[in-house]
Amino acid sequence: MAIKSLIRMRMSSHDAHYGGNLVDGARMLNLFGDVATELLIINDGDEGLFCAYDNVEFLAPVYAGDYIEATGEIVHIGNSSRKMKFEARKVIAPRTDISASAADVLAEPIVVCRASGTCVVPKNCQRNTH
Repeated sequence: MAIKSLIRMRMSSHDAHYGGNLVDGARMLNLFGDVATELLIINDGDEGLFCAYDNVEFLAPVYAGDYIEATGEIVHIGNSSRKMKFEARKVIAPRTDISASAADVLAEPIVVCRASGTCVVPKNCQRNTH
């Protein structure tokens, strides 16, 4: 059985880092870190440590007001390492061309970022049996 996690968040004006309300790509990595923490707690009963990303692809811009759905799954379990894959999709986008509060649910989510990485849960911290 695959262990998966999902977080949905609205990017706020505080997330906007560049002109035109563009959100810094590092914000997606922050969401992936939260997803990874949940996956480790579900799998091991411990938050573990995120060691490294081995691949990150920024595929589309994210703006303040966008709703982002970040998902992840554990794809390989070693003795203490957990290999994970992540994806962030824009699922709602603001429509400021209509009004300041208009937004559209996207018929087809837009993949904005993909990544993979490795986390570690020391053996003495692993509480759940596999």
